[in-house]
Amino acid sequence: MSTKMYLYPVVIRVWHMINALMFLLLIVTGLSLQYASMESEYIGFNLAITLHNIGGIALSINYLIFIIGGLVSGNLKHYKIQMKGFWKRLAAQSRFYVFGIFKKEDAPFPITEEMKFNPLQQFTYVLALFVGVPILIFSGWAYLFPEVVISKIFNLSGLLVNDLVHITIGFILSIFMIIHIYLCTIGVSIKSNFKSMITGWHE
Repeated sequence: MSTKMYLYPVVIRVWHMINALMFLLLIVTGLSLQYASMESEYIGFNLAITLHNIGGIALSINYLIFIIGGLVSGNLKHYKIQMKGFWKRLAAQSRFYVFGIFKKEDAPFPITEEMKFNPLQQFTYVLALFVGVPILIFSGWAYLFPEVVISKIFNLSGLLVNDLVHITIGFILSIFMIIHIYLCTIGVSIKSNFKSMITGWHE
């Protein structure tokens, strides 16, 4: 018999929903900017730029709210990695995802109110939210204010380096999002984790 815990308050769910929608918008418009022609019948180049800028600004504001809200509410504690024995816990969780889950083994680090994330989630969320997203945001704002970009970095155009960094981080975070969605299907049922981000109740 499964138990339910109220883990995701409204503010977390709203932040998560906005984050997901903005990421999808940025992925679609980012791909359009890379590959669509100026006369694309789906998303025109100028429209893609406008939507991409709106998505980037909304993502930046949402991220600022996440950081400030997390500091005030204490929510950021769930991302704090306890380094003692961390790599051993990370290996145990990785083994569970690769082998244990297919053998119907119990999760080595079940979710509790004190620990919302398992060690692998903590590790990837820290890399994504506190390394990848800030780089994506700063490099994105650099497109809006190219005059602040350093003109030369290792004898390469600063704008070119910024472009490469932005696209690379955007690609990595897109892969993270796909894996994140897949892992969300691993729960009591395929829909249970998605449902929890609507109701707030984790099953």
